[in-house]
Amino acid sequence: LGGKSPTIVMPDANLQEAAAGAATAIFFNQGQVCCAGSRLYVHRKHFDNVVADIAGIANAMKLGNGLDPAVQMGPLISAKQQDRVTGYIELGRELGATIACGGEGFGPGYFVKPTVIVDVDQRHRLVQEEIFGPVLVAMPFDDIDEVIGMANDNPYGLGASIWSNDLAAVHRMIPRIKSGSVWVNCHSALDPALPFGGYKMSGVGREMGSAAIEHYTELKSVLIKL
Repeated sequence: LGGKSPTIVMPDANLQEAAAGAATAIFFNQGQVCCAGSRLYVHRKHFDNVVADIAGIANAMKLGNGLDPAVQMGPLISAKQQDRVTGYIELGRELGATIACGGEGFGPGYFVKPTVIVDVDQRHRLVQEEIFGPVLVAMPFDDIDEVIGMANDNPYGLGASIWSNDLAAVHRMIPRIKSGSVWVNCHSALDPALPFGGYKMSGVGREMGSAAIEHYTELKSVLIKL
């Protein structure tokens, strides 16, 4: 279940909740989550403020031993993964992206500070490839058609979240987003009764729900000529 899930912040959204939700969507479990919200699209008129709020949340996060109850982010799973994540960050720097916060390791261990990157092109590898770490790439948009196109312009299709108080607009957006799950004003919310899986390169079949039961059901066809 690979993913590069978009978080879409519409102009009418509760921006404080959206920023906090977007930060949780990417930094939870150090970004090592298949449906992490690793792409952020914010309406242009709110882009700078939302990015600044997320950067503030990231800079305030306490990194350290995951067994410490006060710690908010632990290390990555391995040195190999740390090298992979920092390699993507360096690639962004080389191609002219701006590091809004983070962008480096932390102390001994396999830590990478929660990172937000702006000034990236939609076709950039940072936007197209799954990093699997605490790295958020953020881009502005101007209208619904543009952001739907940007959200779908990716080989993955596991999940997407829309932050908006205009449910009529949300209902128009949902059928157009090519992902197995769409969350509204939340991210990565799962329920055992609902199927979970993805489109495109995000896997085949579904976990949970009746779809998962059907996946493990042996079917038999019988034809009798009388």
